Amino acid sequence: MTGIHPSNADAATAWDGPTGDFWADNADMFDSGVARYMPPFLDAMEIEPTSHVLDVGCGNGLTTREAARRAAAVTGVDLSARMLDIARRRAAAEGLTNVTFTQADVQVADLGEARYDRVISRNGVMFFGDPVAAFANLARALKPDGRMVLLVWQTMADNAWFTAFRRAVAVGRDLQLPPPDGPGPFALGDPDRVRSLLTAAGFAEPELRGVREPTYYGRDVATAHRYVSELVGGLITELDDAGRAEATAALRADLEEHLGPEGVTYPAAMWIITARRPEA
Repeated sequence: MTGIHPSNADAATAWDGPTGDFWADNADMFDSGVARYMPPFLDAMEIEPTSHVLDVGCGNGLTTREAARRAAAVTGVDLSARMLDIARRRAAAEGLTNVTFTQADVQVADLGEARYDRVISRNGVMFFGDPVAAFANLARALKPDGRMVLLVWQTMADNAWFTAFRRAVAVGRDLQLPPPDGPGPFALGDPDRVRSLLTAAGFAEPELRGVREPTYYGRDVATAHRYVSELVGGLITELDDAGRAEATAALRADLEEHLGPEGVTYPAAMWIITARRPEA
């Protein structure tokens, strides 16, 4: 892959490597996990039949395909070659001919000038090395008065799944948390930071709508345990044999506590962020 901004080099290596491989292998599980957020997210896009849409961090392409059913044309962009391959195959299997997929770093990619009516992203814009530069590039790609609609996690404190999983596998360690203002899943959790970044990038004042829905990890504890063990696998493999056994048991116990009629679920919260490019 060419055209990677230096601040995104580590992210590109991870997403076009082991991180992307994990999410490619668990495409359906992630889609199911955040499925409750999709209806309000799609409604917020307000895609019209004539719309041209850019899906940023499209991953395995679910949001791209949903947008394509509503739009004239959709382009999905991601760093992961494996996930893009899945996205292409699934779009073809569903007979969608108005979709294209591109491997690129949107922080530096030539996205065109005033090309898109909508820029959308489901959990794909929290990892930029230079978020102002990335969002400025996305603002340039929007048509005047075009709309960007993002689905992002709220803060760590609002997402019990994250703290529960890390607590279960800590085994006496003081695990380092991702910085609140650096690349990571909760980088856009603070509304004030979101407003600052997006207005600095050329957007009008964004609107944030909070949505709270449970996230889903599997129909039973065994399924959830396999999935979450991989999700936090790096933290478990650092331990010795006794520590790994303790972490595995603690994680299973926590998942059992969250098993209900709909499977294993945890409280969670996201923002639906809507930002417009001001008219010229």
